[in-house]
Amino acid sequence: MIDVAIIGSGPAGLSAGINVASRNKKAVIFGNDITTSLLFPAENVNNYLGMPNMTGNAMMEDFVNHAKQAGVEINNGKVLQILDMGEHFTLNVKDEFHDAKSIILATGVSKGKAVKGENEFLGKGVSYCATCDGMLYKGKDVIVIGETKEAEEDANFLSEICSNVYFIPQYKIQSTLNEKLIVIDKKVKEVYGKQFVEKLVLDDSEIEAKGIFFIKQSTPVTSLIPGLEIENGSIKINRLCETNIKGVFAAGDCTGWPLQLANAVGEGLIAGQNAVRFITSKA
Repeated sequence: MIDVAIIGSGPAGLSAGINVASRNKKAVIFGNDITTSLLFPAENVNNYLGMPNMTGNAMMEDFVNHAKQAGVEINNGKVLQILDMGEHFTLNVKDEFHDAKSIILATGVSKGKAVKGENEFLGKGVSYCATCDGMLYKGKDVIVIGETKEAEEDANFLSEICSNVYFIPQYKIQSTLNEKLIVIDKKVKEVYGKQFVEKLVLDDSEIEAKGIFFIKQSTPVTSLIPGLEIENGSIKINRLCETNIKGVFAAGDCTGWPLQLANAVGEGLIAGQNAVRFITSKA
């Protein structure tokens, strides 16, 4: 059992992990490689106290090394779902399941905007997890819109159970695709339907489908954990970095303005310490 599972390997998540570990609790960070951090490509970071004129690359490497030295475990698996089991949480990490006493969301902000209709039809034909929801569309036509290479694996899986699978990559295809897939190189404009998804509107055509899977670099928090309260597009927290779900905390850019490194690190500290207080109060 993990004491605190942290979703996101940016400054907020790493700060949270260090503070959990400093309280002698097991912290595991689930996140992407540091090169995906918005901080990583920065040529000059000059607004973080005591570390002037550093590159984002060097700063992230220092943060990661610090976390590892503190005993924080870093897992590069993608979290697909977080289930509230009452006394603990269960994380589906690419079909491996991990139990945790508390959760810290430090997912940052998405690099891309949602497609028109994407958010409105979430759970009504739009999904972010082929493994989780694929069987709901067995024998039906579906569409996979892939932002990363792992979308190919999901598209191949769906091609084995669905009638027709249309694959729309948003990147350069890197591996072998199932010959059953219908690959389309078009610009995605809108998810359309009435009560449920009916079709995807492209720049010059339309595709009818019952399900549309957006395979993104990270799963949007609105899909990650049901019932999470969102305010103005960000996770709503109080001064203790608590969300509306007991035992779930949030820190960093995913909580909204200001989107600054110092704020992310500070909220990571607060979330980490309060997550430890939460689990020790239950002991």
